[in-house]
Amino acid sequence: LPPFNEPSTKRSKPVSRVTSLANLLPPVKTTPLKRIGQSLQRSISFRNESRVERAAPPPSSTMKTPSKRRDSKLWSETFDIQLGSSQTLSPKDIKRQEAIFELAQGEQDLVEDLKLAKKAYHDPMLKLSIMTEQELNQIFGTLDSLIPLHEDLLTRLRDVRKPDGSTEHVGHILTDWLPCLSSYTPYCSNQVKAKALLDQKKQDRRVQDFLQRCLQSPFSRKLDLWNFLDIPRSRLVKYPLLLREILKHTANDHPDRQHLDEAMLMVQSVVTDINRQTGESECQYYKDRLLYDGQRDELIDRSKTLSCHGVLKNNRGLKLHVFLFQEVLVITRSISMNDQPVNYHLCRQPIPIRQLDLEDLSDGEMRVGGSIRGAFSNNERNTDRGGDGDGTGGGGARSHYRLEDGWRSRDSEQR
Repeated sequence: LPPFNEPSTKRSKPVSRVTSLANLLPPVKTTPLKRIGQSLQRSISFRNESRVERAAPPPSSTMKTPSKRRDSKLWSETFDIQLGSSQTLSPKDIKRQEAIFELAQGEQDLVEDLKLAKKAYHDPMLKLSIMTEQELNQIFGTLDSLIPLHEDLLTRLRDVRKPDGSTEHVGHILTDWLPCLSSYTPYCSNQVKAKALLDQKKQDRRVQDFLQRCLQSPFSRKLDLWNFLDIPRSRLVKYPLLLREILKHTANDHPDRQHLDEAMLMVQSVVTDINRQTGESECQYYKDRLLYDGQRDELIDRSKTLSCHGVLKNNRGLKLHVFLFQEVLVITRSISMNDQPVNYHLCRQPIPIRQLDLEDLSDGEMRVGGSIRGAFSNNERNTDRGGDGDGTGGGGARSHYRLEDGWRSRDSEQR
């Protein structure tokens, strides 16, 4: 695979320009201008969730490890002192400009990453027949439709930016643009199926080799394909935080305040609605993967949300996959077959939520993150399915199950 070199955006911080911003600040008796100038260099800047600290290279390697994050840039580095010399900027004004700039910079990064995912992953795999067009459509979903959406917002934000680099109003842009985020519903709802298919296709040696080559190429920034496909969801849940930061540094009497308040309510509503529909889609996906010995369970069928799921492991090494649905706890064993999605076979009667008992455990028993003691005991022998003395019911000693790493919950994914 020929390397796809991402343009370098690294810039050295012009300290003199940042410090000179202090000349625009009104005199403050209690704080020397020099100190204010120094504080500008520490201006706040939200960073995209996909940006993480640079990983240290392994001791055995002398090659420089590519960074997983882009070099960050502050608004104060782009402000033109000469053109903006007539303005008087307070520290709060500067922080507001930094927050607005971070919103625009994040849009630019997102557009670049979405285009990269298509150009470096989707198109080559289709051209080389590494995956079929149908498989790629399932994995990439409606990603193509998100690119013009964010290009539009980026263009609008750039259009209202003054020649000196400052921005006066963004609220009216956001209230007009935010309803477009409803386009995220089909993309986010498809992610659970996309991830399952991608994990399945990684068993193919050609797919595995292609993705590994991409991971080792500088353009990937050491991010795998799923990291790129998950960037839109990460960006979506960050909009309320970005708007809250702009609001925090916008005075109550500022002309932009009313529009920003409206935008904040809109984005919270949109994100909540998308998250609800995505949760219902994820719940249905796992309900469809359940295998029953007999008739289906009514409590499972009418559940619309999946609170969390993950693996429990007992003291003899047996692993069970447990689902906590809206009204019922379901105990299963995962079944993997070649070229087929993972299914989950019910190994005992589902437990209604109202019948669950919670027990406080001592600190020593919670070191691994939590446990379920004796959840499946001998007195359930007649009601369990397929009791075989393995701790899932039907005989044998009481088992002690511990939570394995990798438990997923709707709340943690939102955060």
